[in-house]
Amino acid sequence: MKTATQAFAVTLAGRIGLTLALAGVTAFQAGASETAAAAPKPAVASAPAAEARRADFKDSSPSAEVRGLADWILDADNNRRLPFVIIDKKEARAFAFHPHGELRGVAPVLLGMAIGDDSAPGIGERALSAIAPAERTTPAGCFVAALDRNLDGVDILWVDYDAAISLHRVVKGKPAESRAQRLSSPTSADNRISFGCINVPANFYDRVIRPAFKGTNGIVYVLPETRTAHEVFGSYDVDQRRRQQAAERSSPGVSSDIRTRAHQ
Repeated sequence: MKTATQAFAVTLAGRIGLTLALAGVTAFQAGASETAAAAPKPAVASAPAAEARRADFKDSSPSAEVRGLADWILDADNNRRLPFVIIDKKEARAFAFHPHGELRGVAPVLLGMAIGDDSAPGIGERALSAIAPAERTTPAGCFVAALDRNLDGVDILWVDYDAAISLHRVVKGKPAESRAQRLSSPTSADNRISFGCINVPANFYDRVIRPAFKGTNGIVYVLPETRTAHEVFGSYDVDQRRRQQAAERSSPGVSSDIRTRAHQ
């Protein structure tokens, strides 16, 4: 966490807009006589639905929440073809992806010791000693992230600058904190120890995070633990969306009813 004001701003240049092409259908008219029955219009075949883009987790085993969020990110192009990382707070793991959704690597993480998805107001400007244990949260959300250096000149990945949240190599901390041992333990139950920053193994940072974000911004998605992913990100279930679209194509008259029920 930062302990003094430092001029830094991260911007995501060039948001890529998505353009939808609309195709018109020309009505077919039969060349029949005035008394002849109108010839039936030929059926217009519906265009097949585009195949959903899926994240490639290789041989890793993510939680259903992580897999669902990753698939939504790609299906909605929410990452704007930038590298991205998903932080699973419940299981204390980080998943780093190439822009097209192929997994770069996965590693355990240390997180803020307090359960919660929001940062206390003004916490980024406070000294560490002034942050109470109950305020030491890792906020949930979608963050534009970029590499930079902290006040000690050590390279880090800024996640939420205003709240002084970064992703960095695991720090030694106080001996009683046993941060390295917590990272290597087989359980995630002891991975809540930081002031809010995301600590990762040094080799994961050097071999995965730094190369992924070198020369570019990226996105860090921190999954919530007290709310749903939909509430935080506005995400949707990709499979449910495809079923809904298929139903709308087969029964256009009930599409509005399906949309209504899908969001209840």
